[in-house]
Amino acid sequence: MLQNITTARFPPMNDIVSFPKIRCSQWSEFQRQSSGRAGGTMNVFDRTMKRRQKKWAASQDTDKYDYLRDEVGSRVADRVYDIARTFPLALDIGSGKSHIAEHLQKEVVERLFLTDISEKALINTRQSEIPTYCVMADEEFLPFKENTFDLVVSSMSLHWINDLPGALRQINQVLKPDGVFIGAMVGGETLYELRCSLQLAELEREGGFSPHVSPYTAVTDLGNLLNQAGFTMLTVDIDDIQVHYPGILEVMTDLQGMGESNCAWNRKTMLHRDTILAAAAIYQEMYGSEDGSVPATFEILYMIGWKPHESQAKPAKRGSANVSFGELSKIAQPLPEDKS
Repeated sequence: MLQNITTARFPPMNDIVSFPKIRCSQWSEFQRQSSGRAGGTMNVFDRTMKRRQKKWAASQDTDKYDYLRDEVGSRVADRVYDIARTFPLALDIGSGKSHIAEHLQKEVVERLFLTDISEKALINTRQSEIPTYCVMADEEFLPFKENTFDLVVSSMSLHWINDLPGALRQINQVLKPDGVFIGAMVGGETLYELRCSLQLAELEREGGFSPHVSPYTAVTDLGNLLNQAGFTMLTVDIDDIQVHYPGILEVMTDLQGMGESNCAWNRKTMLHRDTILAAAAIYQEMYGSEDGSVPATFEILYMIGWKPHESQAKPAKRGSANVSFGELSKIAQPLPEDKS
């Protein structure tokens, strides 16, 4: 069962994990009795429900629902390759079945820690040439010591965290100085087709609507959150991934298979049959393609942030410029010819 997990060449666990009293072998579980509260912050998501959803999704003996995670994981790996250095020790937060590591080589990442709230997902971790160590831990409570990792990555996990600012601060803390965080999470415009269709159908059939798609972070907020967490040299960009399905039921089935069903506390646990039929008709009418399929748009937010270090480039002091903006236009102009 655990043949794909390698612990060789890793430093002692007490040098990495911040809870030395917990004995760690190949599996370590770090749970808090809180089911979602992180330091008294907003409690939007039921983390216990999300753990159950991911456990159920990971228990399915198929990879048919992994297409979105695989695609986003490969794009996160591409951003790792864009950085011309080797990372001796890396951490993947919310790794699932290891959708990032399978796209990396050990010449880039020498050793890798995988964490997830689902033990089943970690058991089903895919083969990788990188030596890995699996730790079952909640993304909201990272159990690692400060200044431990050279690289932290995360793909399709942070949008389910109640205290995102606190989680980003923890990531910054476990990074070594001049370490880098590369992450991807679902953005605010994700599944707008499904959201609008369900809302209009419920208004028509039931006279009101409840949220069926979880709230997501807006891209305009992400830079500020990274900056407040202590990161510097920030990069934030967006990708829209559009997937076509036969109908609304297939959209909802695949979301369940991905472990991406709504887990907000204020979610409505049941949809009436008439409402689903109305939503399917609205979805097809408003967004349907000529071939009869319907699109589902996933807005993916990518972020890169560095932990400050004295070797990093810094902006010049205010007032130190020796050229004014008014003179910039003259620089590109050709010099007048000498007619003498």
